[in-house]
Amino acid sequence: MNEADYTQIRLLEAALDNPGLMKEGEVVTVLINTEDNSPLSVDLPASVVLEITATEPGVKGNTATNATKPATVETGATVNVPLFINEGDKIKVETAKGTYKERVKE
Repeated sequence: MNEADYTQIRLLEAALDNPGLMKEGEVVTVLINTEDNSPLSVDLPASVVLEITATEPGVKGNTATNATKPATVETGATVNVPLFINEGDKIKVETAKGTYKERVKE
């Protein structure tokens, strides 16, 4: 939605690098071709904060290794996270690569 005049713009998922990391209401920058109102490019934020909804439980002492495990985030996407991350944790994900960046403490 254009925040200036509230017009709706439809985008195909193919126009986005990682559509699975987008939450509803996320603000993105869209470059539009004014001749036919088609999107030319979409710039996502550099990172997003997402909550882990499903993953194997972490085990005490799993902070020293670089091993990872798959985790499902609130948007349904899967991100590889360190072993110490648990369900309910919030993490910062780099949108360009779809990779774990850090755990977010509230």
